Amino acid sequence: MSGYAYFARHYDKLTGNVDYHGRAEYFAKLLRRHGAEPGGLVLDLACGTGSLSLELAALGYEVIGVDASADMLSVAMSKGTGEGPPVLFLHQDMTELDLYGTVDNTVCALDSLNHLPGEQALAAALARVALFTAPGGLFVFDVNTAYKHREVLADNTFVYDLDDVYCIWQNQYSSDDGRVDIRLDFFVPDDEWKYDRFSEGFSERFFSGELLGRLLAENGFDLLTVYGDDGDEAPADTTQRAVYVARRQ
Repeated sequence: MSGYAYFARHYDKLTGNVDYHGRAEYFAKLLRRHGAEPGGLVLDLACGTGSLSLELAALGYEVIGVDASADMLSVAMSKGTGEGPPVLFLHQDMTELDLYGTVDNTVCALDSLNHLPGEQALAAALARVALFTAPGGLFVFDVNTAYKHREVLADNTFVYDLDDVYCIWQNQYSSDDGRVDIRLDFFVPDDEWKYDRFSEGFSERFFSGELLGRLLAENGFDLLTVYGDDGDEAPADTTQRAVYVARRQ
């Protein structure tokens, strides 16, 4: 019971509240604000089902989407067959990122870095991003805050009652390290009276600002600023998502 195989089939429905167009515009605004030229080649790290990748492409960027889940990428590639600009999707773990050359800028959204198993994996991912981001290029990413793990995700249970799936999302919070273990139980109607059950699980780990700043510096990035909750102000005590902007040295 691990990974995102079955989760991928219902990911877009379960995250229907995410404004991918708005997030793409926000990331594009941050790139411009910190000196990036409009357009160019952008890496969407941990792109999932590709929604953000396609929105960035629609804004004029040439986009490479990378994800470790083949099931997520299968959904992403099915979306990428429309009339919009093409996106190159690659099946790679971010800790083993291996591109054909450098990209102008890199983005990583929706707390994807929090899914890494620990500091060593985080350092490895940042090292690979540094290797494949051109000097002077930007790395924009967001992470969940301690507040979100402790107060919002916490030990809560969320229920999603959709037309073709019933999902129970259960969290277990660890106060020792701020980790949240997540279990998903999917109930899919087989006929009028029966449901098939599928279970998956994963964990989200909290990485402090001090740790992120240190690892960015150690892997060739200058931390420029940190924003709170997709806004233009610094994070506050109740910020749920911190957005980091760093420049490749």
